[in-house]
Amino acid sequence: MSFTTEVKKEAASNELKECCKKAELSALIQLCSTLSISSGGMILVVKTENATIAKRIWTMLKEEFQVECDLSVIKKMNLKKNNVYQIRILQQCREILDELGILTDRGLQHHPAYRLIQKDCCARAYLAGAFMAMGSVNAPTKSSYHLEIAANELDHAQFIQKLMLRFDLPAKIIARRHQEVVYLKAADKIADFLRCIGAHESLMKFEDVRITRDFRNNFTRLDNCEVANEMKSQEAAQKQIQDIERLKNARLFDHLDEKLHEVALLRLSFPEASLNELCTEYYRKTGKEISKSGMKHRFKKIQEMAARIAKRD
Repeated sequence: MSFTTEVKKEAASNELKECCKKAELSALIQLCSTLSISSGGMILVVKTENATIAKRIWTMLKEEFQVECDLSVIKKMNLKKNNVYQIRILQQCREILDELGILTDRGLQHHPAYRLIQKDCCARAYLAGAFMAMGSVNAPTKSSYHLEIAANELDHAQFIQKLMLRFDLPAKIIARRHQEVVYLKAADKIADFLRCIGAHESLMKFEDVRITRDFRNNFTRLDNCEVANEMKSQEAAQKQIQDIERLKNARLFDHLDEKLHEVALLRLSFPEASLNELCTEYYRKTGKEISKSGMKHRFKKIQEMAARIAKRD
């Protein structure tokens, strides 16, 4: 079972307040159904590949509108051969669409009436319905984080985007084929969305895998940083030794200032030591403290002397 399916299954099993049922059903009907009108009247057909969501829609239609529905299962002919659950509503279509804020005297609407999502709990229910209908989310084990809800109209996508922003979820919209896709990329915002729609078990799984992976990545980055620093330290030490050898070849080593002579001898004695380690050894040998910047300054003086010799040669 994919992570998306797990999230949808959990969202579809949540208990809803009475005020939230029509909000969730509105999203499900608007994104999952087709409406046909003939001389015989209106026919509303709802399709989904998720059995749990089909049961959810069927149950809410029964509870909210006491309507009779025809349920059928169609097997796709593609490679996966998934089942498609089809709910046909032959009665009260106008009443249902009107109550769900989808159909008004001005015709079909791109988003439901504000009264359906006025409360925060109802807005969350609408987002849950939208995700169950046309949403997907990458598993936290994947290399990139991505959650999206597809809509058929830009107005509807913008409505969902605005609704998400109400819960501090700064989603963006991108056109893909014949759809408008509302999406989140930030891992913490995807976690907030899962919390928002009541997918708490999925949220715990998402956070557990994400934190473990992020910790491993941070540890690897830290390890790589330490290796890089060590390599830089070794390169600097080799250059310092080369500078000292140049002074020796020019017979200037024994004429160095006492402070420079001390650190030069120290470097030759400890060719792989870092500056911090040299500072410790300097104190142990001389009883005098020296800072890392002080040690670096003395080697800089030696470097300048060696550079002058190189130019002269």
